[in-house]
Amino acid sequence: MAEEKLYKIGEVCRMADVQPYVLRYWETEFPALAPNKSGGGQRLYTKREIDIILRIKQLLYSEGFTIAGAKKKLEQELSEPVAPPPVAPAPKASRSRAVASPKLDGIRQELRAILEMLKA
Repeated sequence: MAEEKLYKIGEVCRMADVQPYVLRYWETEFPALAPNKSGGGQRLYTKREIDIILRIKQLLYSEGFTIAGAKKKLEQELSEPVAPPPVAPAPKASRSRAVASPKLDGIRQELRAILEMLKA
């Protein structure tokens, strides 16, 4: 299994266009944002944490949430289960196709007649 790429705080600040002190503050307010630290104490962020940072920024700066509101909204979003993709409905029974077929034939004939009128 390949190791996940880790990003230093400076790289994340450039990606998110925020100052390091902002990220450090958000870490104190948002429990979901908890980067690992290297042996030297350097914060190391995963792609998931960067996604969380970008969402926090959107909630605060674009959507106008307060810190408390953004915290609640983010916790709600992160706790929601991921919905499976919708299942396509099963095709209808062949009996319904047989019933619809004469109707469709009539519609086709009418459309052909209209097409011929338009060509003339």
